[in-house]
Amino acid sequence: MPPKDFPSEKGPEGVQLVNPLAIANWDTQLAAFPDSAFFHTAAWARVLHSTYRYNPFYFILGTPQKPDALLPIMEVNSWATGRRGVSLPFTDAIEPLCADASAFHRLARAALLQAKNRQWKYLEYRGTKKWQGDASISTSYFSHLLNLTPDESTLFRGCHESVRRAVRKADRGDLTIEFSQSLDAIKAFYRLLCQTRKRHGVPTQPFSFFANIQRHILAQNQGWVVLARKGETPVAGAVYFHHGRTALYKFGASDENFQQLRANNLVMWRAIQWYAGKGFASLDFGRSSLDNEGLRRFKLSWGTREERIDYFRYDLRKAAFVTVQDKSSGWHSGVFRMMPQILCRLCGEMLYRHLG
Repeated sequence: MPPKDFPSEKGPEGVQLVNPLAIANWDTQLAAFPDSAFFHTAAWARVLHSTYRYNPFYFILGTPQKPDALLPIMEVNSWATGRRGVSLPFTDAIEPLCADASAFHRLARAALLQAKNRQWKYLEYRGTKKWQGDASISTSYFSHLLNLTPDESTLFRGCHESVRRAVRKADRGDLTIEFSQSLDAIKAFYRLLCQTRKRHGVPTQPFSFFANIQRHILAQNQGWVVLARKGETPVAGAVYFHHGRTALYKFGASDENFQQLRANNLVMWRAIQWYAGKGFASLDFGRSSLDNEGLRRFKLSWGTREERIDYFRYDLRKAAFVTVQDKSSGWHSGVFRMMPQILCRLCGEMLYRHLG
């Protein structure tokens, strides 16, 4: 179980340390924050804790039943890569829920005290730029957000011509699009993901991660698996999460043997149609590495707005914010591309808990 609170009922400057997994109405309380997003939810915390045994250290002002400000952190404790605090692991970006800089700095000071007490190597924020002043940025990424409020025809016209052609072609290709929240759909998607991750030169996340996504997120009606099938064969798919009026495209995969069908484009368009039709305000396409031009072009081609995501890492040994290289690609990518798929998956089973 996660460590206990600060020694007193309230820690430094009135900050409390809470476990969202032990608070029954956690997600209900998030509704009081206009900027709350899916990654703030207990569902995401459960996935990370259940899969990787990361412990939540969520710092709040106010009370657990009615927080006034929130800074969510997970402790990654690995014999291979050390102990550190991350807000939050395997999360594209997550902003603290604070009304002003004063509230953030109170939470951050309490988090730093906890980092020293727990002997973390570093404390990483995946966001927080507006609160960090002139602190050095550790790593930067692109984010892409699609406004879903225009009508469907306007959304379609906002896509690049190549996307519109691909959607029309896929629509003529006798494909079936399926929205599902079932474990069988996750299994079908995972088989596509194993192919895709190997093709991109990265290990595949453990299946337990996706089983927990199905259990804690999809089965709780907080997301979808969208699959495209040619006959009975799944040929492309994507996993979406949602919270409030914002949807998130988290994972995509496809079978390269059916690439000419443009099924991945139809999956995305059907998801856009569904979320827009249900009154969602935006679709977040997630983060992209600055040097991944192909992924960046794909996301921009849907009419998204591009912004920068900045991460900040405070090294406890150096007592300073440090710069970190984006290691999402490199020499290791070629190694994973050459591996048999089963070995690529085994590497993921062993590695991901330590990466955080």
